[in-house]
Amino acid sequence: MDCIFCKIINGEIPSTKVYEDKKMIIINDIAPQAAKHYLAIPKVHLANIVEMEKKQAKIVGKMLKTIGELADSLGLQDGFRIVSNKGENGCQSVGHLHIHILGGEKLSEKMG
Repeated sequence: MDCIFCKIINGEIPSTKVYEDKKMIIINDIAPQAAKHYLAIPKVHLANIVEMEKKQAKIVGKMLKTIGELADSLGLQDGFRIVSNKGENGCQSVGHLHIHILGGEKLSEKMG
């Protein structure tokens, strides 16, 4: 498989991991759009949020819970935004489900 996130998870491509457990990693985004911009990535390859089965949805639920638990240590104590893009019109640039975590500053009310 030629998935950049799978390669990061497998250690084939270096990244700055700020968190890792059995089910997910959180890395710094290489093109940040906020003072703090992380990517939460499940270790299981899912193309996007639509292609999840119930078992995989539980992983994504745990990811969201973990993001909330880590917010302070990630410098997001004053608030953050989470986004998951899907498909061409949603500007999904990597075909592996991931959640953008943005914060560390006052974000725009406009999301586009």
